[in-house]
Amino acid sequence: MLNYASSLSYFSMSTPHASPAGRVVRFGVFEVDLAAGELRKNGRRIRLQEQPFQMLALLLERPGDVVTREEVRQKLWPADTFVDFDHSLNTAINKVREALGDSASSPRYVETLARRGYRFLAQVERAQMAGALANSAPATPDVLATIHPELDVPVPRRGLTRGLFGLLQLMYLVFYLIALFRLQEVGWVADSFLPSRAAFAIVVAVLVTAGVGIPLRCYLFSAIAFDYRRLGEKFQQMFLFILVLDQLWAAAPFLLAQQIGFGAAFAVTAALLYVPFAERTLIKMAYMQERHA
Repeated sequence: MLNYASSLSYFSMSTPHASPAGRVVRFGVFEVDLAAGELRKNGRRIRLQEQPFQMLALLLERPGDVVTREEVRQKLWPADTFVDFDHSLNTAINKVREALGDSASSPRYVETLARRGYRFLAQVERAQMAGALANSAPATPDVLATIHPELDVPVPRRGLTRGLFGLLQLMYLVFYLIALFRLQEVGWVADSFLPSRAAFAIVVAVLVTAGVGIPLRCYLFSAIAFDYRRLGEKFQQMFLFILVLDQLWAAAPFLLAQQIGFGAAFAVTAALLYVPFAERTLIKMAYMQERHA
C-alpha cells in the first residue's frame, strides 16, 4: 500500500523543480495541502483516508485531463500489490466524492468516463506560499482569491454573505409589519386611485402575503443565524414561491407614489425586483457547496 510520502514523491517527480507554490491546491471552497496530506473546506479540515487522498491528488495534478484507470493502477496500486482493483478504485472515488459533496450523476468536481477513467472538472489554483512570494512580484488579491465554481467570482467571507442575507429578511419583516399596522391607511391609499373592488383586493393581498411572509422570513432568518447547513438546498426548493412573493411586494412603493413621487416609487420597485435574485446569489455563495449535486 502506498503512503503519503510516495504520493508526494510522485508529485515531485511529475513536476520538475516543484516549488512550495504547488504544494497547496485550491478549487472552489476547498484547499488541498499536499505536503500535510490534508483536505480543508472553508479552512475546516475534512477527514479523508490515505488512498482516497492519493486519488484526489492524482486528479488535481492534471485538472481537465482524463486520468485513465491504468494510470491510476500504476500510481496507486503497483504490480506487487494484490488488491481487488475495481472495488478499491470505486471505494476511493466514492470517498473523494463524499468529502467534496459531489455525485456521479451530476458531477461538479470528479467526472467518471465509462471504461476510460476520471477527470477533474473544477478550476484549480496552486496557492503561492510566503517563500515563493518573496522571489516573485507581489501578487494581487485577484491571483490568490478562491473562485466560486458556479458564479466565477471570488468567494467572500461566509459571515458577510450570511449577514447580508439576514438583513434582507429583516427588511421584508419590517415591510410586512408596517403594512399590517397601517392596513387601514393602505386601504385609503388604494381607494384613492382604484375602484373599490380593486382597492379591497389589494388590502386582502397585503393581509394574506404578509401573513405568509412573516413566518417565512422568521424561518430564513433563524436558519441563517444558526448556520443551518441545508439552507442552500431548502432555499432552492422554495425559490419559486419566494420569487412570486417578493415580486408582488416589489410593487408596494407605488402605494406611496403620492407622497414620494412616481419616479422614486418606480426606482424603489426596480431595486426590489432584483432582491430575490440577490438572495439566491448570497445563498449560493454561502451554502451551495453544502448540498450534494
